[in-house]
Amino acid sequence: MTLYSKIIGTGSYLPERRVTNFDLADQLAAKGIETSDEWISSRSGIKARHYAAPEQVSSDLGVIAAQRALEMAGLRPDDIDLIIVASSTPDFFGSFPSTACIVQRKLGMTNTSAAVDVQAVCSGFVYAVASADSFIKSGMHKNVLVIGAEVFSRILNFEDRTTCVLFGDGAGAVVMTAAQEPGVLACKLHADGRHADILSVPGNVAGGAVAGSAFLYMDGQAVFKLAVSVLEKVAHEALEHAGMTSDQIDWLIPHQANIRIMNGTAKKLGLPLEKMVVTVDQHGNTSAASIPLALDVAVRDGRIQPGQAVMMEGVGGGFTWGAVLARM
Repeated sequence: MTLYSKIIGTGSYLPERRVTNFDLADQLAAKGIETSDEWISSRSGIKARHYAAPEQVSSDLGVIAAQRALEMAGLRPDDIDLIIVASSTPDFFGSFPSTACIVQRKLGMTNTSAAVDVQAVCSGFVYAVASADSFIKSGMHKNVLVIGAEVFSRILNFEDRTTCVLFGDGAGAVVMTAAQEPGVLACKLHADGRHADILSVPGNVAGGAVAGSAFLYMDGQAVFKLAVSVLEKVAHEALEHAGMTSDQIDWLIPHQANIRIMNGTAKKLGLPLEKMVVTVDQHGNTSAASIPLALDVAVRDGRIQPGQAVMMEGVGGGFTWGAVLARM
């Protein structure tokens, strides 16, 4: 019997603290840095974002999103036999133990299921779903919990208005299971390390201290130009693999980075903007969490219905990019 993977549950979580552009402008003004709601929203489409409380780490956000996804799927934590967490802001410095192992512990799991982190920055969730799809199709795992969780507010330089206004914190999760009919229709992943320097946190550990910068750096123009180009191409690759055309896409869920990149991608695919799920205005860029956050919002508000085809795609530091085409 041929095995396929299918998404059967979604969940998300946003920290309580909501920070509007006006709030952020006031915060930066106290440091002598000028910005405004108009300046931020006109360049990115962002109006607000959420910041984690000082005591919250990525696993805390991811656990709540996971619990909600498990509830929708009708599964208990110990029904899961693989956890994959995509995050650029892991709980522990050096990324070990993995955030996935911490999520497993906080969910109260005792079944010794496999648990692993994936690092592809904003493409992380797409990479994680593609990995889960392969594990399920191979027969190695049956129920996989995939989480994107970030506390990007911890790595933002609030002296740099070009980057600090763009990012927020949050988590999203999906439960994927083995099925007899196709759910995930196609996955396409890419990376080009020649562009590693345009989006990075260029610090490293030397003698127990951070050498270089522990803050996010981004060449906005370079990222924008590359993102628009690769997102269109990888979406067409996924469609071709699935034997479908862009007019068969019911919903487009791009990485929620910048409304101009998102609109440009939709137009290049020939999709009306009404078919694109947009949460960047209220969430900001939540990196690996952005796609599952947006997916959960659209599932729970009734826009995404069973049987519909959803294209999810993202770009991230590395430079990485990828797409997943799934039938819900």
